Amino acid sequence: MDFNTGPGSGSSSPTPGGGPRPASGGTGGEFTLQDPVGSFVRTVVAVVTQPVPFFRGIARQGNFVNPLVFALICALISALLSGILGLIFAPLFAGPGDTGEAFAGGVGGLVGALILSPILTAIGLVIAAGIFHLLVLIFVRPSNMGFEATFRVASYAQVTQLVSWIPVIGSIIAAVWAIVLYIFGIREVHGTTTGTAALVVLIPVAVFLILLVVLGGALLFLLGNQQQF
Repeated sequence: MDFNTGPGSGSSSPTPGGGPRPASGGTGGEFTLQDPVGSFVRTVVAVVTQPVPFFRGIARQGNFVNPLVFALICALISALLSGILGLIFAPLFAGPGDTGEAFAGGVGGLVGALILSPILTAIGLVIAAGIFHLLVLIFVRPSNMGFEATFRVASYAQVTQLVSWIPVIGSIIAAVWAIVLYIFGIREVHGTTTGTAALVVLIPVAVFLILLVVLGGALLFLLGNQQQF
């Protein structure tokens, strides 16, 4: 797995952030609708095994569709695998005589996931890219490569959904892995430092975790008060 960040590792000119910034045309190694299966596999392998060279070489602008479709495919694969697991395990936990209903519920859950997953993923991508790019504008300023570059990072980081369906540990692995990919991606496409990229990524994560703790505490407080009555 290549995490090389040295300025001599690429042919592009160095940026003020210390890393090379390639031309906006990219290297042609991204997902493309002209070769959906082959390019999807190549892109997954590149993001997983060589994230730094991959993000360093992707186009910064010119096409929202290809990275978006890549993200939606990852979401659909995750939903499909998760739904299949539901179909397998639902009857095992069903009561006597409820196997048919459990299986039907599993089928309904699978269909619902396949419909909702791409919609929610697309909405989440726009929101996440918007939040991250707002921070890019604050911390990276004029040297940033624009919203589309951030959107492309967010889209290709959805490769983590390919493990998110794994019971118990999948979501944890996906969350940590996504943070790492976002930091690498923001750093490379916007030509900034690792520290600045980490700041851009970790601030929203920290705010989300704080809100989660506050909402969880509020919910427990309300449930405790209801039990007293």
